Formats: sequence, C-alpha cells, structure tokens
Amino acid sequence: MTSPPIPGLPSNGSGAAIKVLPTLFKKRSPLASPGAQIAALDAVDLGGADFAREAEAVLGAPLRATGVDILQLNLGRKCNQTCIHCHVDAGPDRKEDMSRATAERCLEVLAATDIQTVDITGGAPEMSDQFRFLVEGVRALGRHVLDRCNLSILLAKPYADLIDFLKDNQVEVVASLPHYRQHNTDRQRGDGVFEASIEALQRLNAVGYGTDPALRLVLVTNPVGSFLAPGQASLETEWKRELKRLHGIEFNGLYALNNMPISRYLEWLEGTEQTSDYMQKLVDSFNPAAVAGVMCRGTLSVGWDGRLFDCDFNQMLELGVNAEAPQHINDFDLERLGSRRIVMGRHCYGCTAGSGSGCGGSTV
Repeated sequence: MTSPPIPGLPSNGSGAAIKVLPTLFKKRSPLASPGAQIAALDAVDLGGADFAREAEAVLGAPLRATGVDILQLNLGRKCNQTCIHCHVDAGPDRKEDMSRATAERCLEVLAATDIQTVDITGGAPEMSDQFRFLVEGVRALGRHVLDRCNLSILLAKPYADLIDFLKDNQVEVVASLPHYRQHNTDRQRGDGVFEASIEALQRLNAVGYGTDPALRLVLVTNPVGSFLAPGQASLETEWKRELKRLHGIEFNGLYALNNMPISRYLEWLEGTEQTSDYMQKLVDSFNPAAVAGVMCRGTLSVGWDGRLFDCDFNQMLELGVNAEAPQHINDFDLERLGSRRIVMGRHCYGCTAGSGSGCGGSTV
C-alpha cells in the first residue's frame, strides 16, 4: 500500500505516489542516536581489529588530512524519500536545514581560499532554503559545484525549474540509482522510485546532461544487501550499455560505493541479524592500497549547523574533527584543518574494503 502524496514528493510514471517509510527519528528508534549506533558496532567481536592502527601501519604515520580540496556541505536532513541504506536518516519528517548565516560563512571561506570544489549533499539538498543561494554564490566565485541528487526530486512540482537551474549553473549532477532494473532500486529506495528516476534521467539527457562536456552526469550505486560494491570499471560498462539499451539514457561515469554500517543501513543489518557478518566482511576485505585515498584526507565536511567533520559519515555519528582543529565553520583555519588528525571508528572499514569506497567512488 502506498502512502498519500506529500509536499515535494513526486509520483512515478504511472501516477502512483512513491512509498515513503518513517525515519528512525520518526519511529523513535534507539538507533536514531549516534551513540547507540557506535555502541552497536563496538559490541561486535572483531578479534582485536583496529582501523586506526591498521591505517597507521600502512602509512607509517597516523592518518591525517593532506589539505582541503573539497568542501562538502550537508544542507540538512529534509528529503522526499526514505531509503533503507540512508546514512543520514533523511526523510520528509526531518526539518534540519542550513541557515543563511551559515551559508554566507561557507561562501566567505571559499572566497578566502583556493578550494576548487564544493560538494552539496543532504537529505535532498535541493529542498534546502539555501541550495540555490549557495550554488549561485559558489559559481560566482568560479568554483565547481556537485549536486548529490536523488533524481525523484527533479519531478516534484515545487522544483519544476530545477533542471534548468542546474544546467544554467553548469552544476555536476551526482545521482543515486541503486540499479538499472526496477526491483533492486525500489527495494532499496521505495516503491515507485525507479520509474521516477528513469524519467528524471531522461529529462536531464534532454537538456544535455551526459552528452554536453559542460554538463557532467554521474550515477551512484550502493549494493542492495550485505555485499561489497563490485568492480567499478566493469560495472560502469554494463550500466552504460543497459541504460542506453533499455531507456536510451546516457551518462558520464558510475561510482560504486560500499554501504556504511550506520543509521538506517545499520537498522537493516540489525533487523536481519547480519551486523556481525557484515562488519567481519569489511575487516576481512581491508585493502591497504585504499588507505592513502580515503576521502577524509582531502575533504572537509560542513554540517547544516556549521559544525566541521572529517566526512559525512562522521557527521552523522557526531564525531567532530579532532580537538586540535577548529570545530565550526565560523572559526575556519585552512592550515590547521588541512593537516588535522582524522577521527576514526569501526565504520571506517567501509571506506577501505575491497576496491575502497568514497564520495568519488572506488579509490583503487
């Protein structure tokens, strides 16, 4: 049974409303608490495995940032979907949203530095009151903008002009799509999401995304189930062939990411009694070659409230940057943040398992 339509929620191609489930926050689940998530991971017997120690053994020194190449802005937790793998626990019932003052401060930081890329995420970041303000501000500074888009938001009536806005500002669209077939996508993201996603991709193609060199379109896939992401290069070849054959869709690249064992994906692991097995799989698949390329070394994550984190995953676990560095965007210091010691936990094994995994896809 599908839920009734809500503001900002599109219907799929058949006109049926996309099914939306309650968030952990809405259900008052214990796992809505970052502390409870960390405790659940710490309770798993991993035979003494320690990510920080293993990373240091590979690098010959503690894991530290090597600069700030990407400023990732998480604008909040408002979203028109509730995906079972979501590490943000975003959804229609969440209200967190970046303030104008914090958005303005982010632009001030960019203007004072040579950080070239701004990665905008959420939630559905397009639902934030600051999304367009930030995109226009970042582009006015001559920097590159990525929009981490769930695709279905592009069909929602309040955002009818969004595709043209993205095109006019030459925003790179990094779009989530679990699979090129309906069953696997709807299983992870909700009934009706696949049809909406395909229509959104076709609309993006129609204005030049995926074909115009200035309009880059990247798809992002997470495994459906307790598996590691397959090889990214071969997967990209398959997806390009099948999406073109089945739906006439073209895109530039594919990122294959491991699911991070936190938030709603952790709830799914706990509910299916697979937490221990999945964590052991991550530990057993630790790839030393992936350590040097973990995204936290070159990315700084800014929360909707301006707090600073090593990555979006640490942000959701409320693991702020190391105390040696500024804790808030208002106190930004590039030198100190660009050499900060990374804060780690057991979830970090997700970034070094198999071919490695980060916001830019496989790392090796």
